[in-house]
Amino acid sequence: MQGVRNVRLHLPESKAIGKVRVLVADDHGLIAEGFTKLLDPRFEIVDTVADGAALLELAPESNPDVVLLALTTSLINGTEVGERLKRLLPRTKIIVFAITEDPDIAAEVLRSWASGLLLKKSSALEASKAIREVLRGKKYVTPRMRAKLLDAFVRGRWRNRGRTLTPRQKEVLQLLTEGHTMREVADILHVAPRTVAFHKYRLMASLGLKTNSDLLRFAIREHLVPLT
Repeated sequence: MQGVRNVRLHLPESKAIGKVRVLVADDHGLIAEGFTKLLDPRFEIVDTVADGAALLELAPESNPDVVLLALTTSLINGTEVGERLKRLLPRTKIIVFAITEDPDIAAEVLRSWASGLLLKKSSALEASKAIREVLRGKKYVTPRMRAKLLDAFVRGRWRNRGRTLTPRQKEVLQLLTEGHTMREVADILHVAPRTVAFHKYRLMASLGLKTNSDLLRFAIREHLVPLT
């Protein structure tokens, strides 16, 4: 779904001319719907997209001041979308709407490309506040996540252990967490089922994981599978 695109105007926070241009990327439409209902008169939604591919295609044309990005964005992992978008539009501020309160994910995106962090349950009023803060050059983190983020940084839990996996282990992990059986993974990768089992149990042992649920949580936290 696409919104109206207008000629780009300057930010209103200091020398006000025009409105702050906001692009919303959300595969369920909940952010756009809630945000529009309580739309700050200084903000204008110039585009609404439902997946990461559309965001990366339309954002350079819309040239928004702020992007509200749901980490559930389809087709491309939301964290990958954020990284690529920041390279495309380095001046654009990106505010993440997370579906999980996992501090590891929050810390990673804030350290690398995001200017703000909200939760899907955050109100439109809080989103407006976050936009104002990031446009002033500040970071914004929803109060519910601040203590957890501090704990994550103090403990050093944000370090990306997923980088230690081999390319084949990452392929096996992604396919398994997408719901494929080990035999199906073997067919997709053109290897024997016992090879898939070897990779699965070796990476679980090396990471100290006990169950398939542990494996899924690890894959999501390390951005190895989309947050859908």
